[in-house]
Amino acid sequence: MLVGAMNHPARNVIEELTWMVAMELDFIDLTLEPPTAASWRVDAKEIRRALDDFGMEVVGHTAYYLPLASPFEEVRRAVVEELKRCLDRFSILGAKWMNLHPDRYAPMHDRNFIIERNVLTISELLPVSRDCGVGLMIENLPGDWNTVLQLSQLLDPIPELGLHLDIGHANLRVQRNVTDEILRAYGSRLRHVHLHDNKGGDADLHLPLGCGNINVPHHLQLLRSNGYDGTITLEVFSEDKHYLAYSRDVLRRIWDEVAPLAAPVKTNVSSPQAACFS
Repeated sequence: MLVGAMNHPARNVIEELTWMVAMELDFIDLTLEPPTAASWRVDAKEIRRALDDFGMEVVGHTAYYLPLASPFEEVRRAVVEELKRCLDRFSILGAKWMNLHPDRYAPMHDRNFIIERNVLTISELLPVSRDCGVGLMIENLPGDWNTVLQLSQLLDPIPELGLHLDIGHANLRVQRNVTDEILRAYGSRLRHVHLHDNKGGDADLHLPLGCGNINVPHHLQLLRSNGYDGTITLEVFSEDKHYLAYSRDVLRRIWDEVAPLAAPVKTNVSSPQAACFS
């Protein structure tokens, strides 16, 4: 299991990497978004050299507010081009996976329209994803893309699309945390995990582990039972890095303590392998 954190998009990526290395994290969950870490501003080759020097791995993250399902075709096409550029940058960086946030904002359009537009956008990205060797995965989001049924509307029509499970999101706007159900249905497609605490309801608080009502040992045990041993990003958002360091220690301790519930289910965590376009 590898523990990482996300960079602040308003700060220099190399400087963000430096404190992560000092905290003895294993990877950076690199979000390519404005104002400072935008895909058109970062120097991917410089970051790759820093990653190699530091011995750090990278997971690809994109802006959560990109309108993948925009009813304005010119806007949707611009999103596709931006995400293609992100794939190119992540290929240079050596990332195996890049996440997408399913869109949910198309006023006065029904859900079928939103599903179709999301599927269209993701499908148009797949050829570039294959060429770059950077797989695509979708993150569960509170409210609209946070149940097995909702996620199935994108995962089922696109078999090569991976799952990016956010356990904190799975605790929001639901009667109970839906991590168990999502893993039962799509655990074989799990590629990456976000972990942070909250108190349920609507507030995505991004608290340190143990400060909310999420049963962290239970969910880590579920991951281990599913055969997962990959990347886990601690999304603990605070200027005081002690909270992140504490959560890192809690995560590593619990991971070592919990045992799988049963014989693990094998998951396919391989990534596409190919050279990216220049």
